[in-house]
Amino acid sequence: MLAYREQYREQLRTAILEAARELFVRHGYESFSMRKLAEKLGCSHGTIYLHFKNKQQLFDFLVEDSFAQLSRALERLQHQKPGADPVCLLKEAGRIYVNFGRRNPNAYEFAFVIRRSGPVRPWKPHPAFAFLRNTIKACIEEERFRLMDVDTATQAMWAAVHGVTSLLIARPGFPWVPAEELISRVIDSSVDSLLAPTGTRYQRRIKPPAVALVPHSSRSRSTPKRPRFRRRGQ
Repeated sequence: MLAYREQYREQLRTAILEAARELFVRHGYESFSMRKLAEKLGCSHGTIYLHFKNKQQLFDFLVEDSFAQLSRALERLQHQKPGADPVCLLKEAGRIYVNFGRRNPNAYEFAFVIRRSGPVRPWKPHPAFAFLRNTIKACIEEERFRLMDVDTATQAMWAAVHGVTSLLIARPGFPWVPAEELISRVIDSSVDSLLAPTGTRYQRRIKPPAVALVPHSSRSRSTPKRPRFRRRGQ
């Protein structure tokens, strides 16, 4: 009996989160209310308060959950390709980011678009952003990228992938070129613009074979020597 109650409680909590996410995206933070959520679920609003004390706590949970979903997708990439080239890893991470937003538009809007009212809260680092920054830092340290400020490069890359993701979500009726082609162009252009020029230490890692030097003692004795002339007076 106890297991059944716990299962029911978890199912109800999941239903609350799914319905709340939909209402927040559709109506915004200000127009959302716990009573509207209860009506959508067909239960009393008191039932919802057993799980979340107010809409602010509910909203904050959904934001964190959205970031966690994105972080898990990036963690899978990191575990699948340990020690991979950081430039290739960065491009794949960018595609995962965009495709996550396209497959989960409500979760993406919670993470990056919808904002609740009230004072602006301090920035809280998230694993997804840390993954992006650490990968770009590795590109710079391994001299795959030019020497540059890590935070500037990270924020520029984030702005690029967020821009194309948001546009594809917000303007589905626009006559876009094939989505994969557009996504690849944005990501590849953003990453390739940071690459170090040819001739840096990275491009010189594969050295040409050394030319063998003939020691002085092994020269043929039959080789004629140049005559040495003395100046007058010596």
